Amino acid sequence: MCCVIPWRARPRPDPRTGQGRRAPALKAGVLVSGGRQDKLRDGSGGKEIQMNRLAVLGVTLVAALVLATAAGRPPSPRPATAPPEVFSAGRALTDVGVIAREPHPIGSVENARARDYILARMTALGLSPQVQADFGLQRVARAQEPIFVGGQVENIVGVLPGRDRSAPALALMAHYDSVPGSPGAADDAAGVAAALEVARILKARGTPARDVIFLITDGEEAGLLGAEAFFARHPLAGRIGFLVNMEARGGGGLVQMFQTGAQNQGTIDLLRRAASQPSASSLSVMLYSAMPNDTDFTVSRAARIDGLNFAFIGRQFDYHAATSTPANLDAGSLQHMGDQVTAVALDLSQSPTLPSRGPDRVFSHVFGDLLIAYPAAAGWLILAACAGLLALAVRNARRSGLLDAPGVVRGVGAAVYILLLSGALMHLARRVATEGAGFLEQRSLLARVTTWETALLLLGLGVLLLTPRFTARGRSRLQAGALGLAAGAAALPLGWDLAAVALGIAAAVAGFMTFGPPVRVAPAWTGVLLTALAAALVLQVLAPAAAFLVAWPLLAACLLAVLTTLGAAPRPWITPLAGLLVAAPVTAWILGYAHGVFLGLDLPALLALFAWLAALCLWPLAHDATEPGQKQVQAGLVAVGMLAAGLSLAIFLRMSPPWSERHPQVTIVQHLQDAGAAGALLISAEPRLSKWTAGVLARDGGRPSLTTDDLVSRRDFWAAPARPAPMMMSAETTLTALEGDRQRLVIRPPADASGLSLNLRSNTLATALTVNGRPVRLLAAPGVWNRIRLQAPPETLVIEFTPAGPGALEVRTLSRLGKWPAQLSPLPARGPREMAFGDSDTALVRAAATHRW
Repeated sequence: MCCVIPWRARPRPDPRTGQGRRAPALKAGVLVSGGRQDKLRDGSGGKEIQMNRLAVLGVTLVAALVLATAAGRPPSPRPATAPPEVFSAGRALTDVGVIAREPHPIGSVENARARDYILARMTALGLSPQVQADFGLQRVARAQEPIFVGGQVENIVGVLPGRDRSAPALALMAHYDSVPGSPGAADDAAGVAAALEVARILKARGTPARDVIFLITDGEEAGLLGAEAFFARHPLAGRIGFLVNMEARGGGGLVQMFQTGAQNQGTIDLLRRAASQPSASSLSVMLYSAMPNDTDFTVSRAARIDGLNFAFIGRQFDYHAATSTPANLDAGSLQHMGDQVTAVALDLSQSPTLPSRGPDRVFSHVFGDLLIAYPAAAGWLILAACAGLLALAVRNARRSGLLDAPGVVRGVGAAVYILLLSGALMHLARRVATEGAGFLEQRSLLARVTTWETALLLLGLGVLLLTPRFTARGRSRLQAGALGLAAGAAALPLGWDLAAVALGIAAAVAGFMTFGPPVRVAPAWTGVLLTALAAALVLQVLAPAAAFLVAWPLLAACLLAVLTTLGAAPRPWITPLAGLLVAAPVTAWILGYAHGVFLGLDLPALLALFAWLAALCLWPLAHDATEPGQKQVQAGLVAVGMLAAGLSLAIFLRMSPPWSERHPQVTIVQHLQDAGAAGALLISAEPRLSKWTAGVLARDGGRPSLTTDDLVSRRDFWAAPARPAPMMMSAETTLTALEGDRQRLVIRPPADASGLSLNLRSNTLATALTVNGRPVRLLAAPGVWNRIRLQAPPETLVIEFTPAGPGALEVRTLSRLGKWPAQLSPLPARGPREMAFGDSDTALVRAAATHRW
């Protein structure tokens, strides 16, 4: 039989008599004992101690920010005069400057120029390059409806011969095409240039142990077409045993290793052994596999080829934009890419064996060259250590009479409140800062990304500082609940938002239920740590690759809890000092991951997870349990000031003009005309029309309005009536009968077409269908639109099929011409703070026909 004795009445041994005595009562934040008042010795009493803790907390946060910033900065680029045996971003930038001189989408004259330059460079390096010309066509795997992408590609394949020509080869891959309208200095001229510089280094080191294949693909931006053509039909594809891909989704930042092949034990061991300043984690690998994003590595991975996928994602304003120029490329990011790939390539090119497969590793970078990796099952040992340390700290705290069950429960509630309130405020900030969700809608934030990230950081820190204060002082239900409701309600004037309402109400409920009587630091912190232990257990069961993100900070926090007896160390300097030494590096590590999520996902509410994680180690420094006084008021004002500053920055981002010559505004205008000049429109895919675009759309007297046509765009677009342009040619379609019931549809795009979109629908089942002689599962269901999107289309597209019976085929075509019609008045000049984006300044010709048999 056992009983729980409330902490106020729990007997404790008298050091003089050994007999039990009652614990002193708590009054107004001080201990009353023996007729005198003593300062609290649980780490939460005494103005002098509290002032020190607040100072230490400030120093800890500053140190964490400095450490996180330093750890996330790419290395300094080496000049072109660097020693020949090392990678030089200065040398590689010469290639970037030539390849990314102009936008060079698949099939363009500029892409052919880039192809010829790369061929010459590879020939000079002794790689004997060859061009694989192919027509690629594949279904978009993640789409529910039948959507196909295709086009003419020209891959460049070179080989550095090894001593053992029969051994599985190492391949280095990058793509040389860009999207329309972007020079593509980062995406992916940087990857191509890095591959050429690595080829130079490998050749200078002597003959490698195995062949090294340099695969420079075409048509990646059009749908991974070059990679699909190589791995499906090139004879060298079957010889590759390991592949390294180089990509970019921005213009700078630290290079991330974000994807591996299946069963990556040997691959991660290689990365740990070879990489320099690695930035990689099993969390990134897990998240990327669930995202609707693809690179050429997707194709090689599907072919069961092991490898590593590298990319940098900073400076996302430049992604697929006209500003992705060699001058705007971060040379440090190119250097980091080269350092990583060179280290891996040198290791594998001289190794007698390639990495072996084994169970997936749980892994993450820490700082510097340290990359920790272990089997997923080892995560249970980490959780066992967390639980053991927490149990030890709890036992010691109970023996000192510092723990009570209601306080622990309120600590759990406080942790939940941090998650909900910070999520609600960050979601509100996103709604306030700019309208809509999406890449184009986000560009005003990307133009001032540091200000935007600072706003979110202030909101997270404000909640992190305010919640322990609410917990410690008590009587804060109304303030906490009102803050949650205000965060949810403030988003509603911007439009109905279920997420805002749900987060705001949930935060209000959590605050009202949590912040009642005052809670001391030991039980409150225990509750916070228990939430992390529960979360880590759930992740270890459901997603062990992600469990480390909670388990590692929790382990550090539990160790800190033991060292400080849950924040109530007998000597007042122990908790601040231990907190500084442990919390600063742990918080810096957490900030690094928060920065990665900030860059990778336009979902600010997810950053609430990192505010909660930071609380695990920062809580004993932030917990404020002095009696009411000036210092307590100042601590609260700091937290409220951070929240106000974060929201003020969000308002500033919305109200002030974001555009500059370095970060110009997106403008998109196209001329859309029906075949035979039956009608014409000026259209724009901008979410909200810029002043320049609105003026262009209205220049023929029409008023822009939103319309839809899935042949033109998968989203609504702006359109205004326009004057037709004479002599605009559309695609020609003819249907002829072959032997038996077989039919042949021939489609001839205009000679100057840079792209061709087709929508096909048959009212009967079609079997044995081929496109340019290649079997394709098209028109497999009657009455369903099938969509084909071609860039660099062939001169003739031939679709043959056998229908199940008499019927009809509806054909809608959209020819994409690569320039503005000469028959029309030229577009007005853009200002220095405006830029064309994507397919802007081009013409479209739409046609439709129905063929019967």
